[in-house]
This record gives sequence, structure tokens and C-alpha cells, in this order.
Amino acid sequence: MDPAFLLTALVVVLIPGTGVIYTLAIALGRGGGASVSAAFGCTLGILPHIAAAILGLAALLHASAVLFQAVKFAGVLYLLWMAWGALREKGLLEAAPDRAQVPHWKIIRRGFLINILNPKLSIFFLAFLPQFVPVDAAVPAVAMGWLGFVFMAMTFVIFIAYGQMAALVRGRVLSSPAVMKWLRRSFAAAFAALGLRLAFSAR
Repeated sequence: MDPAFLLTALVVVLIPGTGVIYTLAIALGRGGGASVSAAFGCTLGILPHIAAAILGLAALLHASAVLFQAVKFAGVLYLLWMAWGALREKGLLEAAPDRAQVPHWKIIRRGFLINILNPKLSIFFLAFLPQFVPVDAAVPAVAMGWLGFVFMAMTFVIFIAYGQMAALVRGRVLSSPAVMKWLRRSFAAAFAALGLRLAFSAR
């Protein structure tokens, strides 16, 4: 495995984005166990983008202005909806005892949608992965698939680490209504800002 790929992928994954923010919010609201589901959902949402890059569908997405805009604004609306959910007292960061009864598949689904509705990811992988495919690779698509798998594995592990670190301070955070209010506003602002950034992004 190319060390340059591992280092670059590590830097990309460590940079806080929508997936990290979502995982942190779930960790604080539901705990460390739920944050693993959030990390899994976000990681799973990367898979279609990697597949699109390997199959060349990302190039079609990039070439089609209508398709790109449709997916992009679906993602924008979803992020704004997540912002509203984080802002409400009974929303994303609610930590009531009955919160644990909510199925984990819903946490996974939300994380999946956060990434699948971001068309920039397909274009990112289309530009990123081929750079590290060996020139003598017998089947370049297989090499790209392996690189994508490693990237997803790194994402999953690092997101879990983010979630578990947030879960460690969960008790102190939940004991302070003022801190919870500040966190709700902060997460809402973060989701809204990411949504607006996506809205104004170009192909």
C-alpha cells in the first residue's frame, strides 16, 4: 500500500465534515454504542460514490448539470433538515431515557443519507483514487476498489474514535442545560453551514 495514499486518506478523513459532526451529535445524544451505528452509516454512504468512481458514473454526474444539481440540492435540503433536528430540544441531541429504544437502523440510515446525497464525493473519489493505482496494475478497477475499501475502513475506525471520545464527556455535557443548549445551536449551525457550502459549490 502506497504510504502517500494512507497519509492523504488519513488527513482527508480526520478533517471534520458532515459525517464527523453527525457522529459526534449521536455520541453526545445517545452514547458510544449508538455512535458506532452513526459511523457505520456514514461509512456505508461512501460505498456508492466509490462504486460510481470505479464504474465511471461519477464522470457522468460531473458532466450532467441537471443530475448534479438535483442530487446536490437534495443533499442541501437534507442537511438543513438535520440542522433543524439538532436545534430542537426533542431532536437529534435529545438524551431522554426512552431515546435508546429508537432502532439503530434509523441512525445508520441518516448517516448513509448524509453522504449519499453529496455528489461532490463521487467526483472526489474519481479524482483521488486513480492517482494511487499502480501503473502496472493488471485490473485498475480492482486496484481502485481495494483503495476504496481501505479508505472506508479508515473512515469507520476514525469516526468510531471521534464518537467514543465524545461519549466520554457525555455525562458532564448532559448535566448542564446551558451546555446542551449551546451544543444544539452549534451542531445546527454546523449542519446549516455545510448545507449552504454545498449549495454554493460548483462542479
